[in-house]
Amino acid sequence: MPLSCCESLPPGWICRRGALVILLLVCGSAVLAQGQQPKFRVIALAEENSIHRPFVDAAKVWLEKEAIANNFSMDYIHNTEKIEDAFLSRYQLFIQLDYPPYAWTPTAVSAFQKYIEEGKGGWIGFHHATLLGEFDGYPMWKWFSDFMGSIRYKNYIASSEDQKHPVMRGLGGSFEIEREEWYTYDKSPRPNVHVLASVDEKTYLPDSPLKMGDHPVVWSNEHVKARNVYIFMGHRAEHFQNQAFTTLFRNSILWVANP
Repeated sequence: MPLSCCESLPPGWICRRGALVILLLVCGSAVLAQGQQPKFRVIALAEENSIHRPFVDAAKVWLEKEAIANNFSMDYIHNTEKIEDAFLSRYQLFIQLDYPPYAWTPTAVSAFQKYIEEGKGGWIGFHHATLLGEFDGYPMWKWFSDFMGSIRYKNYIASSEDQKHPVMRGLGGSFEIEREEWYTYDKSPRPNVHVLASVDEKTYLPDSPLKMGDHPVVWSNEHVKARNVYIFMGHRAEHFQNQAFTTLFRNSILWVANP
Protein backbone atom coordinates (compact mmCIF):
# COMPACT_ATOMS: atom_id res chain seq x y z
CA MET A 1 0.00 0.00 0.00
CA PRO A 2 1.56 3.32 -0.95
CA LEU A 3 2.05 5.72 1.89
CA SER A 4 2.03 9.46 1.47
CA CYS A 5 4.67 11.46 3.30
CA CYS A 6 4.91 15.11 2.39
CA GLU A 7 4.26 18.49 3.91
CA SER A 8 2.02 19.99 1.27
CA LEU A 9 2.27 17.73 -1.72
CA PRO A 10 0.30 18.50 -4.89
CA PRO A 11 -2.96 16.66 -5.57
CA GLY A 12 -2.40 13.07 -6.61
CA TRP A 13 0.82 12.64 -4.62
CA ILE A 14 1.04 9.23 -3.03
CA CYS A 15 3.43 6.96 -1.20
CA ARG A 16 4.69 3.74 -2.69
CA ARG A 17 2.98 0.39 -2.42
CA GLY A 18 2.60 -1.02 1.00
CA ALA A 19 0.08 -2.82 2.91
CA LEU A 20 0.31 0.48 4.56
CA VAL A 21 1.61 -4.46 19.98
CA ILE A 22 2.74 -4.42 24.33
CA LEU A 23 4.76 -6.49 26.77
CA LEU A 24 3.53 -6.15 30.35
CA LEU A 25 5.23 -7.43 33.51
CA VAL A 26 8.39 -5.46 33.94
CA CYS A 27 11.18 -7.30 32.13
CA GLY A 28 14.80 -6.31 32.13
CA SER A 29 16.39 -3.20 30.72
CA ALA A 30 18.67 -3.22 27.74
CA VAL A 31 22.30 -3.70 28.66
CA LEU A 32 24.19 -0.44 28.31
CA ALA A 33 27.89 0.11 28.32
CA GLN A 34 29.30 -0.49 31.78
CA GLY A 35 28.96 2.58 33.96
CA GLN A 36 27.05 4.52 31.29
CA GLN A 37 23.84 6.25 32.34
CA PRO A 38 20.94 6.00 29.86
CA LYS A 39 19.88 9.20 28.13
CA PHE A 40 16.25 8.31 28.76
CA ARG A 41 14.11 5.42 30.02
CA VAL A 42 11.38 3.67 28.03
CA ILE A 43 8.47 1.54 29.22
CA ALA A 44 6.63 -0.60 26.67
CA LEU A 45 3.12 -1.90 27.32
CA ALA A 46 3.01 -4.97 25.13
CA GLU A 47 0.15 -7.13 23.96
CA GLU A 48 1.35 -10.57 24.99
CA ASN A 49 -1.28 -13.15 24.08
CA SER A 50 -2.77 -12.40 20.68
CA ILE A 51 -2.11 -12.74 16.98
CA HIS A 52 0.23 -9.78 17.38
CA ARG A 53 2.66 -11.72 19.59
CA PRO A 54 5.15 -12.27 16.71
CA PHE A 55 5.25 -8.51 16.08
CA VAL A 56 5.80 -7.83 19.78
CA ASP A 57 8.57 -10.42 20.01
CA ALA A 58 10.31 -8.96 16.97
CA ALA A 59 9.91 -5.47 18.42
CA LYS A 60 11.65 -6.55 21.64
CA VAL A 61 14.66 -7.86 19.76
CA TRP A 62 14.93 -4.69 17.68
CA LEU A 63 14.38 -2.38 20.65
CA GLU A 64 17.11 -4.04 22.71
CA LYS A 65 19.60 -3.35 19.90
CA GLU A 66 18.37 0.24 19.49
CA ALA A 67 18.61 0.80 23.24
CA ILE A 68 22.30 -0.08 23.17
CA ALA A 69 22.99 1.90 19.99
CA ASN A 70 21.19 5.03 21.23
CA ASN A 71 21.88 4.68 24.97
CA PHE A 72 18.40 4.33 26.43
CA SER A 73 16.94 1.72 28.79
CA MET A 74 13.97 -0.57 28.02
CA ASP A 75 11.46 -2.10 30.41
CA TYR A 76 8.33 -4.08 29.52
CA ILE A 77 4.96 -4.73 31.14
CA HIS A 78 2.15 -7.01 29.92
CA ASN A 79 -0.85 -5.42 31.64
CA THR A 80 -1.75 -2.11 33.24
CA GLU A 81 -1.60 -3.22 36.90
CA LYS A 82 1.67 -1.37 37.59
CA ILE A 83 0.68 1.87 35.89
CA GLU A 84 0.22 4.80 38.26
CA ASP A 85 1.76 8.25 38.65
CA ALA A 86 4.95 7.22 40.46
CA PHE A 87 5.58 4.34 38.07
CA LEU A 88 5.21 6.51 34.97
CA SER A 89 7.40 9.24 36.45
CA ARG A 90 10.39 6.92 35.97
CA TYR A 91 10.02 6.97 32.19
CA GLN A 92 10.42 9.58 29.49
CA LEU A 93 8.74 7.47 26.80
CA PHE A 94 5.70 5.17 26.88
CA ILE A 95 5.38 2.76 23.92
CA GLN A 96 2.03 1.07 23.37
CA LEU A 97 2.99 -2.07 21.43
CA ASP A 98 -0.37 -3.12 20.01
CA TYR A 99 -2.00 -3.10 23.46
CA PRO A 100 -5.64 -1.97 23.00
CA PRO A 101 -7.23 1.05 24.71
CA TYR A 102 -9.62 -0.91 26.91
CA ALA A 103 -9.51 -3.18 30.01
CA TRP A 104 -7.09 -0.77 31.72
CA THR A 105 -7.37 -0.31 35.48
CA PRO A 106 -9.02 2.99 36.57
CA THR A 107 -5.73 4.02 38.20
CA ALA A 108 -3.84 3.37 34.98
CA VAL A 109 -6.37 5.36 32.95
CA SER A 110 -6.04 8.36 35.24
CA ALA A 111 -2.24 8.22 35.40
CA PHE A 112 -1.83 7.81 31.65
CA GLN A 113 -4.15 10.71 30.83
CA LYS A 114 -2.20 12.97 33.21
CA TYR A 115 1.11 11.75 31.75
CA ILE A 116 -0.01 12.78 28.26
CA GLU A 117 -1.97 15.94 29.05
CA GLU A 118 0.75 17.38 31.28
CA GLY A 119 3.61 16.30 29.04
CA LYS A 120 5.30 14.24 31.73
CA GLY A 121 6.62 11.93 29.01
CA GLY A 122 6.11 11.03 25.37
CA TRP A 123 4.08 8.32 23.65
CA ILE A 124 4.34 6.07 20.59
CA GLY A 125 1.47 3.74 19.78
CA PHE A 126 1.14 0.95 17.24
CA HIS A 127 -1.71 -0.69 15.35
CA HIS A 128 -4.08 -2.12 18.01
CA ALA A 129 -3.78 1.11 20.01
CA THR A 130 -6.67 2.49 17.92
CA LEU A 131 -9.02 -0.45 18.47
CA LEU A 132 -11.56 2.06 19.76
CA GLY A 133 -15.15 1.03 20.40
CA GLU A 134 -17.04 -1.36 22.66
CA PHE A 135 -15.03 -4.58 22.93
CA ASP A 136 -15.21 -7.57 25.31
CA GLY A 137 -17.85 -5.84 27.41
CA TYR A 138 -15.82 -2.65 27.91
CA PRO A 139 -17.11 0.81 26.90
CA MET A 140 -15.14 3.01 24.54
CA TRP A 141 -12.49 5.14 26.23
CA LYS A 142 -13.72 8.57 25.11
CA TRP A 143 -10.54 10.41 26.14
CA PHE A 144 -8.38 8.01 24.12
CA SER A 145 -10.68 8.36 21.11
CA ASP A 146 -10.25 12.15 21.29
CA PHE A 147 -6.48 11.70 21.70
CA MET A 148 -6.46 9.70 18.46
CA GLY A 149 -8.38 12.38 16.57
CA SER A 150 -11.94 11.55 17.71
CA ILE A 151 -12.09 8.34 15.70
CA ARG A 152 -13.83 5.02 16.25
CA TYR A 153 -12.66 1.69 14.83
CA LYS A 154 -14.93 0.53 12.02
CA ASN A 155 -13.34 -2.34 10.10
CA TYR A 156 -10.06 -3.57 8.75
CA ILE A 157 -8.69 -4.28 5.31
CA ALA A 158 -6.56 -7.40 5.18
CA SER A 159 -3.92 -7.70 3.19
CA SER A 160 4.07 10.78 4.25
CA GLU A 161 2.64 13.68 4.11
CA ASP A 162 5.14 15.85 6.06
CA GLN A 163 8.65 15.10 4.85
CA LYS A 164 10.09 17.84 7.05
CA HIS A 165 8.86 16.35 10.31
CA PRO A 166 11.66 14.64 12.30
CA VAL A 167 9.63 11.42 12.41
CA MET A 168 9.71 11.18 8.61
CA ARG A 169 13.43 11.92 8.19
CA GLY A 170 15.09 9.65 5.64
CA LEU A 171 11.84 8.25 4.23
CA GLY A 172 11.55 10.53 1.22
CA GLY A 173 8.27 11.20 -0.56
CA SER A 174 7.10 7.60 -0.47
CA PHE A 175 7.89 4.25 1.08
CA GLU A 176 6.61 0.69 0.97
CA ILE A 177 5.22 -1.52 3.70
CA GLU A 178 3.60 -4.73 2.53
CA ARG A 179 1.18 -7.30 3.96
CA GLU A 180 -0.45 -5.15 6.62
CA GLU A 181 -3.94 -5.35 8.11
CA TRP A 182 -5.41 -1.94 7.32
CA TYR A 183 -7.94 -0.61 9.83
CA THR A 184 -10.64 1.75 8.68
CA TYR A 185 -12.34 4.24 10.99
CA ASP A 186 -15.71 5.98 11.08
CA LYS A 187 -13.98 9.14 9.83
CA SER A 188 -10.54 10.53 9.07
CA PRO A 189 -8.71 11.96 12.10
CA ARG A 190 -7.11 14.63 9.87
CA PRO A 191 -9.10 17.64 11.21
CA ASN A 192 -7.89 16.87 14.73
CA VAL A 193 -4.30 15.69 14.27
CA HIS A 194 -1.13 16.42 12.32
CA VAL A 195 -1.01 13.75 9.63
CA LEU A 196 2.50 12.56 8.77
CA ALA A 197 1.70 9.76 6.31
CA SER A 198 -1.33 8.30 4.57
CA VAL A 199 -1.98 5.28 2.39
CA ASP A 200 -3.01 5.38 -1.27
CA GLU A 201 -5.99 3.03 -1.31
CA LYS A 202 -5.81 2.68 -5.10
CA THR A 203 -2.81 0.43 -4.59
CA TYR A 204 -4.49 -2.25 -2.48
CA LEU A 205 -3.49 -5.71 -3.69
CA PRO A 206 -5.94 -7.36 -3.83
CA ASP A 207 -8.37 -4.49 -4.14
CA SER A 208 -11.01 -4.07 -1.43
CA PRO A 209 -14.36 -2.26 -1.20
CA LEU A 210 -13.46 -1.27 2.39
CA LYS A 211 -11.98 2.17 1.82
CA MET A 212 -11.95 5.50 3.61
CA GLY A 213 -10.81 7.83 0.83
CA ASP A 214 -8.61 9.96 3.07
CA HIS A 215 -6.74 7.28 5.06
CA PRO A 216 -4.05 8.64 7.44
CA VAL A 217 -1.80 6.00 9.01
CA VAL A 218 0.88 7.99 10.88
CA TRP A 219 -0.02 11.08 12.89
CA SER A 220 0.66 13.21 15.95
CA ASN A 221 -1.83 14.96 18.23
CA GLU A 222 -0.50 18.47 18.85
CA HIS A 223 -3.30 19.42 21.27
CA VAL A 224 -1.60 17.73 24.25
CA LYS A 225 1.71 18.64 25.88
CA ALA A 226 3.31 15.22 25.41
CA ARG A 227 5.07 14.53 22.14
CA ASN A 228 3.31 11.59 20.56
CA VAL A 229 3.17 9.50 17.40
CA TYR A 230 0.63 6.91 16.32
CA ILE A 231 1.89 4.37 13.75
CA PHE A 232 -0.85 2.24 12.29
CA MET A 233 1.46 -0.48 11.01
CA GLY A 234 2.18 -3.20 13.56
CA HIS A 235 0.60 -6.49 12.54
CA ARG A 236 3.56 -8.53 11.31
CA ALA A 237 7.02 -9.33 12.67
CA GLU A 238 8.41 -9.02 9.13
CA HIS A 239 8.10 -5.23 9.41
CA PHE A 240 11.38 -5.24 11.35
CA GLN A 241 13.10 -6.43 8.17
CA ASN A 242 11.80 -3.31 6.38
CA GLN A 243 14.22 -0.39 6.55
CA ALA A 244 11.45 2.18 6.10
CA PHE A 245 9.51 0.82 9.08
CA THR A 246 12.53 0.65 11.39
CA THR A 247 13.60 4.15 10.31
CA LEU A 248 10.11 5.42 11.15
CA PHE A 249 10.19 3.69 14.56
CA ARG A 250 13.72 4.90 15.38
CA ASN A 251 12.91 8.48 14.35
CA SER A 252 9.79 8.38 16.50
CA ILE A 253 11.68 7.18 19.58
CA LEU A 254 14.40 9.81 19.30
CA TRP A 255 11.95 12.66 18.58
CA VAL A 256 9.40 11.78 21.26
CA ALA A 257 11.94 11.07 24.01
CA ASN A 258 14.02 14.21 23.38
CA PRO A 259 11.64 17.21 23.48
